[in-house]
Amino acid sequence: MTALATARRDTFAALTVPNFRRYFAGQAVSMAGTWMQAVAQSWLVLELTGSATALGYVVALQTLPVLVLGPYGGVVADRIDKRRLMIGLQSMMGLLALVLGLLTVTGAVELWHVYVLAFLLGLNNCFENPARQAFVLEMVGPDVLRNAVSLNSVLVNAARAVGPAIAGIVIAAGGLGVCFLLNAASFVAVVLSLIRLDVDALRPSPPAARAPGQLREGLRYVAGEPTLFVPLLMMALVGCLAYEFQVVLPVLAQDSFGGDASVYGFMTAAMGVGAVVGGLFVAARGRTGLPALIGTSLVFGVVIAAAALAPTLWLELFALLLVGAGSVAFLSIGNSTLQLEAEPHMRGRVMALWSVAFLGSTPIGGPIAGAVSQHLGARVGLLMGAVTCVVAGLLGLLVVRRQRARDSGVGSGAQDDEVVGGQPRPVS
Repeated sequence: MTALATARRDTFAALTVPNFRRYFAGQAVSMAGTWMQAVAQSWLVLELTGSATALGYVVALQTLPVLVLGPYGGVVADRIDKRRLMIGLQSMMGLLALVLGLLTVTGAVELWHVYVLAFLLGLNNCFENPARQAFVLEMVGPDVLRNAVSLNSVLVNAARAVGPAIAGIVIAAGGLGVCFLLNAASFVAVVLSLIRLDVDALRPSPPAARAPGQLREGLRYVAGEPTLFVPLLMMALVGCLAYEFQVVLPVLAQDSFGGDASVYGFMTAAMGVGAVVGGLFVAARGRTGLPALIGTSLVFGVVIAAAALAPTLWLELFALLLVGAGSVAFLSIGNSTLQLEAEPHMRGRVMALWSVAFLGSTPIGGPIAGAVSQHLGARVGLLMGAVTCVVAGLLGLLVVRRQRARDSGVGSGAQDDEVVGGQPRPVS
């Protein structure tokens, strides 16, 4: 086998699984629509209010339910059939997009409509996110899980490149409301893909029986496992203040570069292109574990700082390419590390906490990023995220070093151990 063929096989290994391939195709359509809506919704709020703080509130309302109910969403995901749960929840997401589209097209939309629909979407997400993330392992198995997670991240970010570009064209031709209507239609693809999966080929985790204290059980389990707790802590920090691009970039486009919705679309698309390249690299050659996550967090902070300081739009777009690559690498490594470390009957709860750390921290970080961007400038908002990434990486590094120090003092053969993901493993 040639080197090129081997690289192609390694990069796209998960797509050899028929169920994942079918699911991947449905998600490709839906994700493009989701990013169209994200761009259109941000610009709609700016048109209605002219306020970055209001934009932060919308993002906060969309993620507040994940913060409050996200852990319980993981309990539900561990109890019931994840595929059926996703069919129902994805259908509801399409309905919410349809309502926003009709309100916007008819000119009846008001800010409180956006607030309410954002909150309902967040309520839906707190149950859909853990089910969707844990369902990937049921489709592909552990051997190609990291590859599947990375390809899924590539898909999300390819959609980030394509969706905003389409949104810019659609907004110019038909207005903001058409973006919401097209997103509503896109959910048909993902729902049909879930319905058409070969159920016999799935590897469902044993459902957790209903019992009191399951939420507390999940929290205790994570707290006792450094390889789970530390990535979640890092994600909570980074998710809170660094992943607020939906709040900061529209302000950066408008205030720093004097741009309109199309400039914001190009900036978002640049991040998406970088994420595709970075995601493909992680899919083929990426690693899991705490050391890999720590290094990625530090690099992510550096490239966000470069984006904050870029003096021209072209340099900004180049920096955002690197930000996109760092973003997908951090998410993919953290996600796959948690799924591989978690016990099967706990996976839904663990991934719910991942969603809480990533999305649930936004009700705190979104308004902060919005206020900082409005009063101090979007560049300061980006620098705040850069510093947060570096702090998270340094905290993770401190934990790993302490773990290694403890391991080196246990047993005469401790010096022959290799620490992988924060846990010792004999060198083969």
